[in-house]
Amino acid sequence: MKLSVPGRTAAAAVIAVAGLLTTSAISSAAPTSASPTTSREAAAAPDIPVANVKAHLSELQSIASANGGNRAHGSAGYKASIDYLKGKLDEAGFTTSVQEFTAGGDTGYNLIADWPGGDEGKVVMAGAHLDSVSEGPGINDNGSGSAAILETALTVAREKYKPTKHLRFAWWGAEEMGMVGSSDYVEKLPAADRSKISGYLNFDMLASPNSGYFVYDDDPAIEKTFKDYYAGQNISTEPDDEGDGRSDHAPFKDAGVPVGGLFSGAETTKSAAQAEKWGGTAGEPFDKCYHSSCDDESNLDATALDRNSDAVAYAVWGLSA
Repeated sequence: MKLSVPGRTAAAAVIAVAGLLTTSAISSAAPTSASPTTSREAAAAPDIPVANVKAHLSELQSIASANGGNRAHGSAGYKASIDYLKGKLDEAGFTTSVQEFTAGGDTGYNLIADWPGGDEGKVVMAGAHLDSVSEGPGINDNGSGSAAILETALTVAREKYKPTKHLRFAWWGAEEMGMVGSSDYVEKLPAADRSKISGYLNFDMLASPNSGYFVYDDDPAIEKTFKDYYAGQNISTEPDDEGDGRSDHAPFKDAGVPVGGLFSGAETTKSAAQAEKWGGTAGEPFDKCYHSSCDDESNLDATALDRNSDAVAYAVWGLSA
């Protein structure tokens, strides 16, 4: 998650001088099955194995450790992160594309993965930023969101899910510089294609060690979907105020796309009332390692990661049916 809203102004300036979008797509045929899971047959989203999400986070940690301790925009660690995700998605049968942009004099990359099938006039899109800050490996911010949607996408493939709507997943670059990658994508997407996105779901920091359960309150239908999931788990939620406008949903919202998402808290201090209903420690930040070198594999609440990963799938299944 980027540090402050004013960074968006800088991002706009960067994008204005950005190079032309370069897209390379690697396509593969949709998996076939004698009895595919259709949206009409799926009564509920499958459970997302948190062990698999943690395995992706371990890989991102290893990538950071091998590349100067971070996965920041313009670094070898970021490019290796893109390559890791793309390999998993290609193998699973997604149609992937790596889209280039320029920020701060360095080439940045967005990774887009489309699941073959579904009504391409109605697209449900889930995204997360993949870059870290230069100070650390970015395992909660935002390896957690990136890994959760990666495992959700891989579960779509394992289940041979056939949704009514078209599913698209995205991992954004240079979010920490002011949402540059997602802004570039939205600006260069033709208006007709933007209008086909029925909802963009954003996942930025899902496993803060002193976790809260915050739901974006931008689009009522998307918000209700997430709140229904948490109500079914007997978990109280609050609207996301701390992260509002500070992550990759903002360019989509500004372009008129319905948006929603989840957040587990960053540098803001947890109140006594929040600690009473969610557990954790009042008077301490939701993530004391926010934008620091200690945002590593130890900087995670496994329970929040598990619950929030399942919430991602619940929304992807529910909104694409």
